[in-house]
Amino acid sequence: MDHRHEHLYIGGAWVRPATDRLITPVNPSTEESLGSVPEAVEADVDAAVRAAREAFDAPGGWAAWEPGRRADVMERFAAELDTRAESIASAVSSQNGMPIGTARQLEAGYPSAVLRYYAQLARTSEFTETRPGLLGGQVEVRRVPVGVVAAIVPWNYPQVLSTFKTAPAMAAGCTVVLKPSPEAVLDSFVVAEAALAAGVPAGVLNIVPGGREAGAHLVSHPGVDKVAFTGSTPAGRAIGEVCGRLLRPVTLELGGKSAGIVLDDAVLDPDAIGEDLVRATFTNNGQTCFLSTRILAPRSRYTEVVDLVTGLARSLPVGDALDERTLIGPLVTSQQRDRVEGYLAKGRAEGARLTTGGGRPAGLDRGWFVEPTVFADVDNASVLAQEEVFGPVLCVLPYDDVDDAVRIANDSDYGLGGTVWTADPERGAAVARRVRTGTIGVNRYLPDPVGPFGGMKASGLGRELGPEGLHGYLQAQSLYL
Repeated sequence: MDHRHEHLYIGGAWVRPATDRLITPVNPSTEESLGSVPEAVEADVDAAVRAAREAFDAPGGWAAWEPGRRADVMERFAAELDTRAESIASAVSSQNGMPIGTARQLEAGYPSAVLRYYAQLARTSEFTETRPGLLGGQVEVRRVPVGVVAAIVPWNYPQVLSTFKTAPAMAAGCTVVLKPSPEAVLDSFVVAEAALAAGVPAGVLNIVPGGREAGAHLVSHPGVDKVAFTGSTPAGRAIGEVCGRLLRPVTLELGGKSAGIVLDDAVLDPDAIGEDLVRATFTNNGQTCFLSTRILAPRSRYTEVVDLVTGLARSLPVGDALDERTLIGPLVTSQQRDRVEGYLAKGRAEGARLTTGGGRPAGLDRGWFVEPTVFADVDNASVLAQEEVFGPVLCVLPYDDVDDAVRIANDSDYGLGGTVWTADPERGAAVARRVRTGTIGVNRYLPDPVGPFGGMKASGLGRELGPEGLHGYLQAQSLYL
């Protein structure tokens, strides 16, 4: 598989890049080259922002369109993505190691659903209301699009996380400059083809793949009105500082170290909860920000929980991401594997007990693989329990009672996801409400487009998805009548 692209998608057309610099993605399963795409530099970012600015500011342009008309375009865009679903799924899997079955469900299926959801919100939302004034007269409150949006997305869920930003922005009437991560760029060219085929107006969506330099230039660009970023907490802090200085609205969806609280009444049967528990802890090879990678188990059933989690980890087939049987693929780069292996060494050094995994799988001589790994007897103050590993690594911690479990769950710099496992869903929901986190599931974890997604504490600012996600791309204007 050798994909070569020579143009960038800017202003509704394929244009020559400003330089001959290339991004050369590599298949993490095989370590083989996948081709090349142009690397956007500052001049390309300038051109993309200019195109987005013109599309937004033009009289009768995208921002001035009736919301239902924008919704029509978004629904056509969704339909074009659906026709390219397999191309998107295979492109993502071949670049970041996501198992192909996961990629088909999420990267190929979720984005079009989100586009259709926001198209419907555009049709049904009230963007103007009139209120009787306290001082006489009336006040007309308009919710108007914020402007040009810089959307910066990571490599782990490139299409899902792009759509979290582009769909509400487009529904609101904003225009977008999207910067994919250099580790996952091929899928963005498929999306550009879909946008062109759907008749997305010129400049409404522009795509500039690039590295940190391009991202930094985009974040601070004077033609940008809002930044939406998903990535690491350190990078989010740096972006937040720039946006704070510029008084520029910003949405930050950052890291996590979520807790999965197993209550003392939970049914510890792998046939009953195994699939949901694996999905909540190991999805995308552990390269997922919201995963419940700290499993909290009651002391009275600690050994049972450790045995369950260990058995599930051992049962997960490891292999090439494009193999239909694979449930754990490779990590995205050799550097990411090195990072995860550093955490495995720290876990051992801190005295945690390794119950399975801890190394590279036998028989896979190529690719950046790490075995699904479980550590028991972990202290919540340890590095392993406090820092985001971003690989297929879980730790199991004991607790005394429910209050202790909630205390441990909240004893974290992060607050993005989480789960509660119990035979009594009402009891589980009561416990879940006590955890300081932006999202949490009972007996499963599945982000639904209708619910706002985002974090507390060091896990970010603002929310994506739900009506709240649309509100993040609107600003209020009051007319005193």
